[in-house]
Amino acid sequence: MLVQKVAEFLAAHHVSYRTQQHKPAFSAQEVAEQAHISGHKVAKTVVIKLDGKMALCVLPATERVNFSMLRHAAGSHTAELATEDEFANHFPACEPGAVPPFGNLYGLPVYAMETLKAGKTLAFNSGDASELLVLEWEDFTELVRPVVLTEQQRAAIA
Repeated sequence: MLVQKVAEFLAAHHVSYRTQQHKPAFSAQEVAEQAHISGHKVAKTVVIKLDGKMALCVLPATERVNFSMLRHAAGSHTAELATEDEFANHFPACEPGAVPPFGNLYGLPVYAMETLKAGKTLAFNSGDASELLVLEWEDFTELVRPVVLTEQQRAAIA
């Protein structure tokens, strides 16, 4: 079931969305398979640390986090994966592995890959390991105001 905090936020901003049920899955690629959606169209939310502070990175299920690009984009000295023990308390209503990409609701900055824009709609975890939330890319960027990372940035750093 959609996390109440997210549902209330979407309702308050009059954003259209739909949910899609699937068998429980805990990796983004598994979610894409269970939901019968291309991994390029399913966004995964990865909790990271930039100079020791939590942030979210949102990218297609088929991609891996580019920590060099994140470090440069954020002007940080370090960028690393956060452990579940480190972030579990930030997302108390969310099941493990099902963090939604609404960092602004949790006081966290969000970095999103521009490649997600290609599909026009995003499907991502709702906070429940058996449900996807689907909404328009434009609505997501308007609500969350993520730092959008481009392929040019990736190429310049690689």
